[in-house]
Amino acid sequence: MLYLALRYLHVFGAVVLFGTGIGIAFFMLMAHRSGDVSHIFRTARVVVLADFVFTATAIVVQPITGIALAHISGYALTEHWIVASVVLYLVAGAFWLPVVWMQRRMRDLAGDAVARNVPLPDDYHRLFRLWFWFGFPGFGSVALILWLMIARPIL
Repeated sequence: MLYLALRYLHVFGAVVLFGTGIGIAFFMLMAHRSGDVSHIFRTARVVVLADFVFTATAIVVQPITGIALAHISGYALTEHWIVASVVLYLVAGAFWLPVVWMQRRMRDLAGDAVARNVPLPDDYHRLFRLWFWFGFPGFGSVALILWLMIARPIL
C-alpha cells in the first residue's frame, strides 16, 4: 500500500509539475500576444501565484517520493536512469528559478504600467524574451525525466 501511495504521489507530482508549467507558459504567452497591459498584469499575477502553489509544491514532493520509491523498489540511486533524471531535474531547476524571478518582475512592471497608464517598458519585453527561451530547456528536461521514469533505459 505504501508503494502505491508513493507512486501515485510521484506521478501526480510529475503531472502537476509539467501541466502547471505548460499552462503557465500558454496563458502568459497568450496574454503577452494580446498586447493588453491590464490583461498581461492580471495573468502574470495569477501565474506567479500558481507557480508558488503548484509548481513549488511539486518540486518539493518529487525528490522525496522518488527517493522513497527507489528505496522500496530496490533501485540504487546510482542507476544510470536515476542519475540522468537527477541531473535533468537540476537543469530544469536552474532554468525555473530565474523564470520565477522574471515572472515576478514582469508582473511588477506590468502593474506599474497599468497604474501609470503607459505602455510596457523595454525591460518587460527583454524579460519576456528571456522567459520564453528559458522554457525550452526547462520543459525539455522535464519531458526527458518523464521518459526516463517510464522507460528506465540502460544508459
